[in-house]
Amino acid sequence: MSVVPAFRSLAAALLAAFAVGACADDIGPAPAGFTADAGASALGASYRLGIGDKLKITVFGEESLSGAADVNAAGQVSLPLAGEVPAQGKTLTQFRETVVNRLADGYLKNPKVTIEITNYRPFYIHGEVKSGGEFGYKSGLKLRDAVAMAGGYTYRAEQSYAVVTREGAGEVRIPANASVVVLPGDNIRIPERFF
Repeated sequence: MSVVPAFRSLAAALLAAFAVGACADDIGPAPAGFTADAGASALGASYRLGIGDKLKITVFGEESLSGAADVNAAGQVSLPLAGEVPAQGKTLTQFRETVVNRLADGYLKNPKVTIEITNYRPFYIHGEVKSGGEFGYKSGLKLRDAVAMAGGYTYRAEQSYAVVTREGAGEVRIPANASVVVLPGDNIRIPERFF
């Protein structure tokens, strides 16, 4: 009689393990915006500035207004004459237009401004990696490279998928395969496997 409850417990545990294993393997392909092609285009003309991005701003003929700047914790860039200019969430083109308008408003006649990103904001990885934290972004960074930068997986890590929080996309569960790219500002969590 005591064998039946033990058998039922064992059967329930095996069923739960099978269900968890099936869920982990059934992630499917990476969603739009997380593949190598999407990563390259996201860093192109449509890239949106964020806190921690470092910029080089050049105002033609005005060396005192040119130089390095970064997007501060308030999402703004502090510039001589222009003051605090909102940058977070803007493309480089939108931000440049805002700077031009600020400088043209009583300071310079027809200002010529160029802006380039010299260093992208960092990404973050935590969970079941050996040494998680904040890491410097490198162009073309893949998920597997990000895990390697964090010292690799722990023995408890679920290696078939990761959970990525990305601005504009929210929290997304993605497969941990070679085509998944990391973007500046991504927050990656490597979950713990159940068995």
